[in-house]
Amino acid sequence: MGSLEQSIFFRFLSLLLSLPLIIEYPHAYAHSCEPVRCDTGYGPLIKFPFRIKGLHHPRCGYPGFDLYCKDNYAFIHFPLLGRDVIVERIDYEYQTLTIVAEKNCLWNLLFTSSNFTSSRINPDSWTLHTLLNCSKKGSFVEEYVNPISCLSDAEHEALVVFGEDRVGSLPVSCRPIKTISVPRLYPFNLNLMSATQLTENNISEYIYFGGDGDGLNLVWYVPGCIDCESSGNNCGYRDNNSSETLCLPPPPRPPHKGSKRQHVIIVSSMGTLLLLTSLVITIKFYCYWKSRRQLDLENENEVEKFLENYKYLKPIRYSYADLKRMTGQFKEILGQGGYGCVYKGILSNGTLVAVKILKSFDIDGGEFINEVGTMGKIHHVNVVRLLGFCADRLKRALIYEFMPNESLEKHIFSKSSNDCFLGWEKLQNIAIGIARGIEYIHQGCDQRILHFDIKPHNILLDQNFNPKISDFGLAKLCSKGQSVVSMTKARGTMGYIAPEVFSRNFGNVSYKSDVYSYGMLLLEMVSGRQNTDITEENTSRVFFPEWIYKRLCQGEDMGLELQTDEDAHIAKKLTIVALWCIQWYPVDRPPMRSVVHMLKGSMENLTMPSNPFISSLSGNKDTKNSCITNLSVIPE
Repeated sequence: MGSLEQSIFFRFLSLLLSLPLIIEYPHAYAHSCEPVRCDTGYGPLIKFPFRIKGLHHPRCGYPGFDLYCKDNYAFIHFPLLGRDVIVERIDYEYQTLTIVAEKNCLWNLLFTSSNFTSSRINPDSWTLHTLLNCSKKGSFVEEYVNPISCLSDAEHEALVVFGEDRVGSLPVSCRPIKTISVPRLYPFNLNLMSATQLTENNISEYIYFGGDGDGLNLVWYVPGCIDCESSGNNCGYRDNNSSETLCLPPPPRPPHKGSKRQHVIIVSSMGTLLLLTSLVITIKFYCYWKSRRQLDLENENEVEKFLENYKYLKPIRYSYADLKRMTGQFKEILGQGGYGCVYKGILSNGTLVAVKILKSFDIDGGEFINEVGTMGKIHHVNVVRLLGFCADRLKRALIYEFMPNESLEKHIFSKSSNDCFLGWEKLQNIAIGIARGIEYIHQGCDQRILHFDIKPHNILLDQNFNPKISDFGLAKLCSKGQSVVSMTKARGTMGYIAPEVFSRNFGNVSYKSDVYSYGMLLLEMVSGRQNTDITEENTSRVFFPEWIYKRLCQGEDMGLELQTDEDAHIAKKLTIVALWCIQWYPVDRPPMRSVVHMLKGSMENLTMPSNPFISSLSGNKDTKNSCITNLSVIPE
């Protein structure tokens, strides 16, 4: 298993093992405005307009009404004292909260704070709070008198009185110590929802001071939330910049006691099922990896065994590191296709090469062995030369001689035909060279080699535009006396595959299948376009072979760019030879030796072949006969 496959496997395994945790906590963050307490079962319930920083969404509370939890206590920042204080109680019905100081007396901090004025001026927006020390403890029932136990002792009692005019009604044993002025905002005047901005620096403008023992009562007022909360929902703000409230649904209730056992059973069953599924998939992955690894080892051994027998032939074996050096870390790409990518390289002796890196899907090494074994036996001027190869475990590559003019496809299918057109005489020489190359692999080797993928892309051109056949990955070897080749599946490229390769109703697969592919290639050289062109505006020219056959039979112009009579002579000869090669039945096609003779011979000795497209014409047999009355026999 490669590093990529291992990474995918372990990530998938981790995902499977984490599924029970994902199932167990599906609502962990679904309800960000859910009321909470800092101490489970104790302490004030914290909900709108307050929120816990880091737990609740900002819309769950008003800015400045942020609380945080520490040591099971809820804290809020109180700007008038410049410190954080403990929130002891929150009464959402009367909209009050009681705060106390941590490890100190809150009232002592208030009366000693520099944030309050001791002025006797009492404007409408301020109220006076007077601290008194009473030497005689008594029972004070006035609602404006608040005993402060944290400042009192056994002999003295500290009181806070709200309002200057009420101090005189107290006993003479109570002596004023200090009077401070604090903001005064009554609940029925306070409207947080009309505020455009509220920060912790001016929170005091929105609270009302009241006494409650050692604590200090603060009052807030938020209209619009009473009806929402009375219906069992949670109140919140639409966003931080808006005072519009939202009514949010409450979190789902936990299952009641009667269904707790059932809930546990369901969760346990799902967890067990997921665990078993994960285990089964893990085992299957392991078995697959083990069998794949065993298959890889067998294939590597098979390739190594082949290369051991092949080492006495001329091509050199290179390592993958050698390929990196000769290609400069695969810097310049020449082309790519279904087989892989081709890179430009240079050998240590200065020879330019083309390095074809095979894709990993050829795991069994079949095409690699096929091409190395086949091309190692071929030595012909019209067949590309294999200079070396690489078989570094599953990294495989083929090193060929470099062809500076690339493939024939580039020159015959180019849109800028004026710049890339080779000329009719050169096209004829290329056609003859290709035919000689195919004739050689059919007759010139110890064994007959059938290419099965003759097409413009696989014809390379050297610096002098001499053609060389390449890519023998689909090739098949057979004895010269063997007239029929067995095949389990079709080979080749659509548009160039002979009919018998698809269906045995047209005959047996043989070397004549390469002849058909060559004929289709020859017609594309003549037309400068693919034989089947659905973009052709003239619908009768969509399939060029049939169209050109009709034109020749009727003696009409071929519709090609021909400058001289010699050009017309060559174009007509190439077309007629191609039509011979693409005959529907293999027995009607000439062998490549005859094709070479026809290309090199005189036009006057050529006759039109029978119509391979008769089934798609009008069905008039006279049309066929008028074209083939002077047919001569093409020798095998």
